[in-house]
Amino acid sequence: MNHYFDMNRRKFLKNSAMTTTALVVGTSFMGVASRVVAGVLDKPASDAMAANLFVALRTDGSVEITCHRSEMGQHVRTAIAQIVADEMEAAWDQVHVIQAKGDPAYGDQNTDGSRSIRFNLQRLREMGASVRFMLESAAAKKWGVAVSSCRAELHVVKHTSGKKLAYGDLVNEALKIKPPEASKLTLKSRKEWRYINTGMTHIDSKDIVQGKAHYAADVRIPNAKVAVIERPPVLGGKVKTLDDKAARKVKGVIDVVTIPTPEGAPMFLPKGGVAVVAESTWAAMQGRKALKIVWDDGPNAAYESDSFKASLLKTVNSPQAHVREIGDAAKVLSAASKKNRHSADYYMPHLSQAPMEPPCATAMYHGDRVDVWAATQNPQADMETVGAMLGLDKSKINVHVTLLGGAFGRKSKPDFSAEAAYISKKTGKPIRVQWTREDDLQHGYYHAASAQHIEAALDNKGNIEAYLHRTAFTPIASIFSAGATAPFSFEMDLGFTDNPINTPNMKLERGEAKAMARIGWMRSVSNNFHAFAVQSFIDELAHKAGQDPKDFLLSAIGPDRVIDVTQQKAEYLNYWSDKSVYPLDTGRLRRAIEEVVKISKWGRKLKKGRGLGIAAHRSFLTYIATVVEVEVSESGELDIIKSWVSIDAGTVVNTDSVINQTQGGSIYGITNAISHGNTFKNGRVEQSNFHDYRVARMSDSPLEVEVSIIQSEEAPAGVGEPATPVYAPALCNAIFAACGKRIRQLPIGDQLKAS
Repeated sequence: MNHYFDMNRRKFLKNSAMTTTALVVGTSFMGVASRVVAGVLDKPASDAMAANLFVALRTDGSVEITCHRSEMGQHVRTAIAQIVADEMEAAWDQVHVIQAKGDPAYGDQNTDGSRSIRFNLQRLREMGASVRFMLESAAAKKWGVAVSSCRAELHVVKHTSGKKLAYGDLVNEALKIKPPEASKLTLKSRKEWRYINTGMTHIDSKDIVQGKAHYAADVRIPNAKVAVIERPPVLGGKVKTLDDKAARKVKGVIDVVTIPTPEGAPMFLPKGGVAVVAESTWAAMQGRKALKIVWDDGPNAAYESDSFKASLLKTVNSPQAHVREIGDAAKVLSAASKKNRHSADYYMPHLSQAPMEPPCATAMYHGDRVDVWAATQNPQADMETVGAMLGLDKSKINVHVTLLGGAFGRKSKPDFSAEAAYISKKTGKPIRVQWTREDDLQHGYYHAASAQHIEAALDNKGNIEAYLHRTAFTPIASIFSAGATAPFSFEMDLGFTDNPINTPNMKLERGEAKAMARIGWMRSVSNNFHAFAVQSFIDELAHKAGQDPKDFLLSAIGPDRVIDVTQQKAEYLNYWSDKSVYPLDTGRLRRAIEEVVKISKWGRKLKKGRGLGIAAHRSFLTYIATVVEVEVSESGELDIIKSWVSIDAGTVVNTDSVINQTQGGSIYGITNAISHGNTFKNGRVEQSNFHDYRVARMSDSPLEVEVSIIQSEEAPAGVGEPATPVYAPALCNAIFAACGKRIRQLPIGDQLKAS
């Protein structure tokens, strides 16, 4: 509880009312692109004509730009429109954003891995530039002049003579013109950018503030029924006996449907269970309470968090499989004196993504095809999963994407869409499947539980002479391959294989772990526990060496250089990106550290009980550093005073969104540090709602998260995830600076109050 957070309920409501009034009344939203939502919720204009895959022109000259990625608060609908509109010189108030349905024609639609901009900036610029070429060419043809003498500017094509033609006057002629291939298009220079690399209002802000925005739970299909599902409490469990007589007697309940438990790897298929179908959500929930089910829990009923944690820690304290190696770390460590040697173990529990909007989807089975309306991060995954569930080709699955009320990786695993489609097929009715908070916390896909062991030897000057790191965690590979205990290569890449420490002797190893729950990615994935261990350990080494943590961190990273870990017997996918475009560049990491040190005024005198902690990390090809200031009272009460973040994400599209996502990612990092996590007993998740699965409240958060964007002309990198992994270690390092208590296992919980 932040004792500096002084806001009671009355004050909060008063301030909120003032803020909302200022936003809705004081701001006219002029220049904000209009919002139209896909499918039943979103319909392109009848007179819109496609110029290319992402751009359509209306007869009045206004522009429809298609967003093929999912909007979950990261403002991707705004950013995509900014890119295309900038290159085609569209006036912002003439832009309409259309939400794409699931369609392989768009390429990758998975809004995951902080790759929407880095995967699409170039081709979206080309889409906009090609339409600009078409419009300029159409004007040149009308005037009988050279195209080179025509220039588009803010929805008008101008000739060097001073003549002008509005886009609306050129639509029909422009659509007859074939643009050149992408390599021959002329893209705008950076100094000509109008919208890219600026802060622009989120296009959905007005609808969200006024309650007009449509989310999955807002979908209303005529005659649709609502289903809630009692799922197996243990992964792989099945219905042993079912008595649904009382449930069927509940007013409003119209059917009870059993959903099969998948065989083998669960992937994104439903967990199974018994669905209660009713006229309303309330009736369905009451019907579910009346079900009498005896479960066959299966082989995972023995899953216990405490014993599993012990097994993970045991694993990392013995030699494991090779990941990366240079020099002979084992030899140097064994020869090091006790004075110069240090080791530590770290642990992070299972975590839930816990988006504020629980999963929800509506489906209508038509026999030979299915319509789905879902809060999904990856509509093509919905197409594949629903198709597999119903035995239909994915081309027969029509997925409409709604706005997402948060996601964090949970909604790229569309078991909820498959549930709705299956029940629709069984009942012959359109079905909306609604998950509750309890469903989400007890039946989701969990972030891996992990243990880390690190050892290092320092030379007499305090330099890291040898470094050994072992990691073990429940792998994401387990949901794709039944019985998989070893992680995929990409899981190792996230903050482990790409360790930037400058040492002549490094040995990285990974253990194996059996997953007895559904394991899935969560915001920043393996970076979370790897950054927590590495950045906490570097801070420990700094204190052992008697050095300032900031100075030691910079020294540990070493001089500016590019590291190619593949030259150190390592496999590395580099976030599926070209290493020549996105090298592991320690100079950029150092600059992020130097910037955050500057804005936080590192080294200033603090009052007793306060401390600063620092951490830096490269994740999703972005370089980021965080400083956290905390206060710890004599009784062990923790207050997070303020945070500072510097971020180098390469070329940035919407600066406001980068700041917002960095602040949000920081708060998410607080949750990772303070959350109780998901614990298991008898194979069952013990947490059920926010009373026992703690997420960061306003009173847990700093009053300010100051963000500095490092301007860069490098290729665009990720933004939504990088701020999260660095927060927990920076926070725990600050706690140590404030009170001398070292936190190595999360959640922090009552560790500060321990003697």
